[in-house]
Amino acid sequence: MDGDSGYQGILKFHKNSLTPKKKPKGGVLSVEDKVENRRLARIRILVEHINAKVKVFKIVANRYRNRRRRFGLRMALICGIINHENRN
Repeated sequence: MDGDSGYQGILKFHKNSLTPKKKPKGGVLSVEDKVENRRLARIRILVEHINAKVKVFKIVANRYRNRRRRFGLRMALICGIINHENRN
């Protein structure tokens, strides 16, 4: 699949990556491509919402200035809090 400029080169590193199909210059996307792009967008928005919740804690949003070996522990705690909030 072709992706937008934000995804250029991702397939070199992650073979299972899915990227949205771009509209050809001067053309239109097929109905199947539009359906697939919408399906990918629905998945991607869930991930983006989780990223926004993590950034509220500023550990990812800003430069991390504490001990590196504690970063994993703090991220795990933050993810635990977010998972607890999101459980059904």
